Amino acid sequence: MPKVHLRPPQADDEDTFLALVRASRSLHAGWVKPPATAEQFSAYLARSHQAEMACFLVTDPSSGALCGVINLSNIMRGAFRSAYMGYYGFAPMAGQGYMRAGVKAVVRKAFGNLGLHRLEANIQPGNVASIALVRACGFMLEGYSPRYLKIGGRWRDHERWARVSDLR
Repeated sequence: MPKVHLRPPQADDEDTFLALVRASRSLHAGWVKPPATAEQFSAYLARSHQAEMACFLVTDPSSGALCGVINLSNIMRGAFRSAYMGYYGFAPMAGQGYMRAGVKAVVRKAFGNLGLHRLEANIQPGNVASIALVRACGFMLEGYSPRYLKIGGRWRDHERWARVSDLR
């Protein structure tokens, strides 16, 4: 598995990020709608600074290349200490293990620095690669949610995959 570096998105990532989104259209089609315009990227950056969000760019430490994105959203504190995890890789680096390494690193960060107890990833049943990714990172299937999330103008069914911290 390759080594990765996690860092927050920054304004100067815009051109590279948007070019990678364009290059990854077929990889993302039907699964996710990442920011694809300057306005959408700006809104993503603004959301990334909110207290209930933690956004990470997965990069190759040797080249600095952007490999993908992992976002923790709806972070809840208190007794729940939970978040939703969304992610997508970029086509030039797909299938090389960067996202697996990135998810594992985000899980460590979530259960460590962020003090969370539970992460949930909601995945469309046909997204075999994404299901394999979370399964390899220790997530367990918890259930099925019909018409759970609207993507590309359609309500889509999702499986709920979750992982809880090993700490008591």
